Amino acid sequence: MATLRALRKLCRYSHHQACSFHLSSSRQEAVIISGRKLARQIRNEARDDVEEWVAAGNRRPHLSVVLVGDNPASHSYVLNKTRAAAEVAFYKRIYYIYTFLLDAYICLLYHCSLLFSVGISSETMLKPSSISEEELFDLIEKLNSDHRVDGLLVQLPLPDHIDERRICNAVCPGKDVDGFHVVNVGRMCLDQSTMLPATPWGVWEIIKRTGIQTLGKNVVVAGRSKNVGMPIAMLLHTDGRHERPGGDATVTISHRYTPKEQLRQHTQIADIIVAAAGIPNLITADMIKEGAAVIDVGINRILDPLTGKNRLVGDVDFEGVRKKASYITPVPGGVGPMTVAMLMKNTIKAAKNLILTPPQRVRMAASS
Repeated sequence: MATLRALRKLCRYSHHQACSFHLSSSRQEAVIISGRKLARQIRNEARDDVEEWVAAGNRRPHLSVVLVGDNPASHSYVLNKTRAAAEVAFYKRIYYIYTFLLDAYICLLYHCSLLFSVGISSETMLKPSSISEEELFDLIEKLNSDHRVDGLLVQLPLPDHIDERRICNAVCPGKDVDGFHVVNVGRMCLDQSTMLPATPWGVWEIIKRTGIQTLGKNVVVAGRSKNVGMPIAMLLHTDGRHERPGGDATVTISHRYTPKEQLRQHTQIADIIVAAAGIPNLITADMIKEGAAVIDVGINRILDPLTGKNRLVGDVDFEGVRKKASYITPVPGGVGPMTVAMLMKNTIKAAKNLILTPPQRVRMAASS
């Protein structure tokens, strides 16, 4: 009888263990990384940095943004950038140079300006898409020479008749908060402290602050743009012991001529996937392995068949991929807010670089 009771107990224990194993082996959906939460954290750090800077007798940093044309994606970012400037606590001034934009957009800018009674001093200069390259070049030169302007950003993309590379290189490297000047790009590639492009830096901060390991990991960056894809790959693969530490990952970059099946072969073994190609639903669930971390940089405006209205989506099939990934960023609310936060950090860095003497700049670069 005792033997029978022991067997029953053993069976119940075995059944419990089998159930426990089954439950533990079933995956939870991916952790959705809140770019807004991380960005708020960074803005709080920036606010403290600014207040300490001002308390030491320095003036508040000032950011000038030049917006050309009426690209809706650019407007979304500019609105967020100016809104973030208020949260970091700078003073805000918006100059309406032309009223060629839609009334709704003007109203949004106006409501944003109400938030800027305190905070990172900022001005948004609106220029029509008909502006000539020389006129834009002259405006940049004027802002370069203005000692009150610490950071200068020309929002991309620009109209087709304007050479973006020439305009990016026209911005003074010390004021280039977008990190697009050839000097800043070169320093980044040499693992030296510099103005890092805001979006790639935001991706890097998401990975670091979330605790996603990069050392020796396989990474796929889908997209090779000089402003996003290439810098992300650079930050992830470079040496972690250098002046500007990198991620020590093994990075594969894909582009428009990479066959879809070949891309799939790379993504299926990748520990981290960064989608920055500007193609909706480029990365689908069948293309990733279980537990991969997926960072979606894409911003695409598509027509929602249910509502008949435009909506923003990324490069990743979010609902499908989240069932297999360990981490995933949403669109919107993922990389976008981080881009704005890193821009604020670059603006503060620019303000400090303009005031520090050359020896102090060297020490600051070595300690950053």
